[in-house]
Amino acid sequence: MITVLIVDDDPFIRESMQVILQLDPELHVAGVCADGKAAADFVQKTKVDVVLMDIRMPGCDGVEGTRLIRALEQPPAVLILTTFDDDDYIVQAIRCGAGGYLLKNVPPSRIINGIKTVHEGSLLIHPDIARKLAGMITMPDTEEAALAELSPEERTSSEIAARYSLTLAEQQIIRLVAEGQSNKEIAASLFLSEGTIKNYISDMLHKLGLRDRTQMAIFYLKLSFIPGKER
Repeated sequence: MITVLIVDDDPFIRESMQVILQLDPELHVAGVCADGKAAADFVQKTKVDVVLMDIRMPGCDGVEGTRLIRALEQPPAVLILTTFDDDDYIVQAIRCGAGGYLLKNVPPSRIINGIKTVHEGSLLIHPDIARKLAGMITMPDTEEAALAELSPEERTSSEIAARYSLTLAEQQIIRLVAEGQSNKEIAASLFLSEGTIKNYISDMLHKLGLRDRTQMAIFYLKLSFIPGKER
């Protein structure tokens, strides 16, 4: 059973989402909150697996709420619900550790599946948001400087992989992580065990100097959209 906390300042949306989510036997709504601070307080007192977080809320918005929640010792996953024009909010939420981003106009079934996806530890980004993020996320200065040294011709996957010492298997895994696949799905695709995939990802995070799967996916997307680089 996946326990979910619904966070939205609109009482109608809170009630409607609660009804929708509880129709799925694998989900249990642990509670509802009206802003990010209330959500962080709730999570400290009650076990929650996934926080379904609105992003624009008065008082404490979804970005600050995500930061407060992800700073906890054993934080739940955070799935952000956003509108397409929330660019600044989306970038800030990524930096605060949110693990999923869905547009508010998706069908309820997509939200339910999204909750299950982030609960498994997979990244979930709506394709339209991913395209925008690729050009919006700023890499650490050391990464930007390294890429600036490369000519457009050198900006190929093999050259980048060599610069960051990524093996062929790691190149495949980072691509699948960026596509939002879970460890189980990646393992099935590459005919490896889930434990092996988990070890690969841990090693890659250390090698690339990244914090989590979200940063890894954005790192891959950023490289894929470098001007002058062929997809």
